[in-house]
Amino acid sequence: MSIAAHRDVQQFRSRLGDPRFPCVGAKSAMASGRLEFLMAGNLCMAGHDRQVVQRLQAFAASTASDALFTSQLVLYPGTLPLDELQFEQALWRRLQALHDIDAATHRWDGSVSNDAQSPEFSLSIGGRAFYVVGLHPGSSRPARRFHCAALVFNLHSQFEALRDDGRYTKLCAAITDRDIAYSGSRNPMRAGHGEVSEARQYSGRQVGAGWRCPFSAPAGTATDGP
Repeated sequence: MSIAAHRDVQQFRSRLGDPRFPCVGAKSAMASGRLEFLMAGNLCMAGHDRQVVQRLQAFAASTASDALFTSQLVLYPGTLPLDELQFEQALWRRLQALHDIDAATHRWDGSVSNDAQSPEFSLSIGGRAFYVVGLHPGSSRPARRFHCAALVFNLHSQFEALRDDGRYTKLCAAITDRDIAYSGSRNPMRAGHGEVSEARQYSGRQVGAGWRCPFSAPAGTATDGP
């Protein structure tokens, strides 16, 4: 069975195809054929980590810095039901493991911070910065509530490209308005890059001001800053 024909992929495509679904970026990526899928078993297990890193490194290397609405979606259909805290913990264990593998061959993207507490933080894989969106059945946010656990890796450069051509603010406003209509309330964790650490948004769980990200990247992995 091809990845495109896999039942879990079809369920994701169907959900994104819902006219009410708020993330217009994800909808655009799917419509233009720039949403790639990878099956990776169980989010709580390390069995597919190297495969995921290799795919993300290839994705980073092959995607132009000005490419818009392009994402890598990693599905973990073997994950047992998790509450929001359990999902957050599993997400950061996986991202830490992916970074540890990637750091053997690639340095951190110098355009972003490797300090997960910094407002300038983004995850780096393959030398490129990514904004990660966690999805799972137990999410309190309807737009994050999917039938199985998944991580969406969005290249950070596409947001910079949108800023450069003046579309970023309008796009964010549209997504916020659509999310309020879809979910019934504004996402309290939503913030722009440079305001607070985007790590606070990855899992979708609402966290307080005292939350500290469990991720760490050794100082030697960082490139020189922008």
